[in-house]
Amino acid sequence: MSLNTQVPAPRAGRPTPPDAGVIAPSHGYARAAFGRRTTPRVMWHRPYILWLLVLDLLAALAASQTAVALLDKADAGFQDPAAPGGVDGIFVLVANLGIPLGWVLILAACGAYDRRALGTGTEELKRVLRADIAMAATVSLLALGFKKDLSRLTVLLVVTAALVYTLVGRFLARLVLHHLRRSGSHASQKILLVGKLSDALALYDVVTRNKAAGLCPIAIHLPQHPRPGETVTAPVPVYVGWELVPLVQEIGADTIAVCGPASLESYELRKLAWQLEGTGLDLVVVPQVTDVTGPRIHVRPVDGMPLLTVEEPTLSGLSLVTKSALDRLTALVGLILLSPLLLGIAAAIKFTDPGPVMFRQRRIGYQGKAFKVWKFRTMYTDAEQRLAALQDQNESDGLLFKMKDDPRVTPIGKHLRALSLDELPQLINVLVGQMSLVGPRPLPTEDDDYQGDVRRRLLVRPGITGLWQVSGRSDLTWDDAVRLDLHYVDNWSLTYDIGILWRTASVVLARRGAY
Repeated sequence: MSLNTQVPAPRAGRPTPPDAGVIAPSHGYARAAFGRRTTPRVMWHRPYILWLLVLDLLAALAASQTAVALLDKADAGFQDPAAPGGVDGIFVLVANLGIPLGWVLILAACGAYDRRALGTGTEELKRVLRADIAMAATVSLLALGFKKDLSRLTVLLVVTAALVYTLVGRFLARLVLHHLRRSGSHASQKILLVGKLSDALALYDVVTRNKAAGLCPIAIHLPQHPRPGETVTAPVPVYVGWELVPLVQEIGADTIAVCGPASLESYELRKLAWQLEGTGLDLVVVPQVTDVTGPRIHVRPVDGMPLLTVEEPTLSGLSLVTKSALDRLTALVGLILLSPLLLGIAAAIKFTDPGPVMFRQRRIGYQGKAFKVWKFRTMYTDAEQRLAALQDQNESDGLLFKMKDDPRVTPIGKHLRALSLDELPQLINVLVGQMSLVGPRPLPTEDDDYQGDVRRRLLVRPGITGLWQVSGRSDLTWDDAVRLDLHYVDNWSLTYDIGILWRTASVVLARRGAY
């Protein structure tokens, strides 16, 4: 990215910074922060959580009413309302009050309202699923404990409806939150990046590329002064020589992110954590081991010292067999259900442009094996012959050719690409085992082009969608695309795949990076 130096003007009474682009502390600011001014707190989540509480209560109430309506129609699962003891009244009270309140309490116990999980689709999904399982177990145990003859169909309908309605409500809430964050509202954490300039800029690029994550870097603090004559260039103000807590107070940040292993000594990091107690500030530490997440990372304490254990990636075993079986089953069902749409797209292509409906191209897949990928044709039939004349207009910095306004794309092809409908025939590749629903994109290159780290992409089957596609698609640089693909290979899981499929829908509907 192109960076411009931003040097804030010194405030009244503050000496001019001695280094170009770097702000040194004025007298009296390089001090401890105990008992000083009030530190900014992370507050954006409070109104958001209140809205989630309302949505979750409504979702549970709607789930109860759905179960009642369905069971009434089936004439099952209820006792006679005229029976003695007021059973019907008790049931209505439980359905309209007990279940909603219990659902919210279980969601809270499972961390579904934890600020660090809000706005993160995959993490929210896992916590809501965990709460739904706990809800089913709780209702069953209560029925057993109070010796109530509760229909299993009733429990199934309530927990299933609660899960569906809650996920839909949270999905809509998350869309609103992401829109607010992209529009520059206050629904984000303001971060002070602490560390070497290269490490801080690397984290800056990552968090600003995905504004929906809710992390907004506003300044950088260097651990030491630049060398004489060294130019400091950054997109945000750069500070040096400050005490971190007073600096956070000065710039109005609410989070300190320590970037890289050489940013702070261990005793300095511990001291900083002590200073942040009771301030409401968040402390984020970027580990030296990057692009490794999820179940591969474990913390093992030994005599008070936390040891970070990184397990090797799982590239074989039962999980991969399960993934392959689910891929093929989903592809078969998808081809059957989508057959009217596929026939309609094929007819539209045939009637609007002469030539074949399908486009098949050689791609490199699992373990370097070549295969022919199926796609709807979105370009004119002479596209390959016209490619050489357009090479100087290539907007990609990697192995692919990309143009936002490629003249070889047909009018209907532009719409198919925008909604990724041209990729649907790849369900055939998934069905025969050449591709997966989720994985790195298969590229139109030769096996010899995959050298070095890039070759790790071939350790799993390529996918119709993947981390690359939901993180920017064609707007990403080649290095970013490779990094995301390798991250997926090293950290894949069935839960991760479900999260990527969930995000794919919103990315496709928003038409981001599709050309």
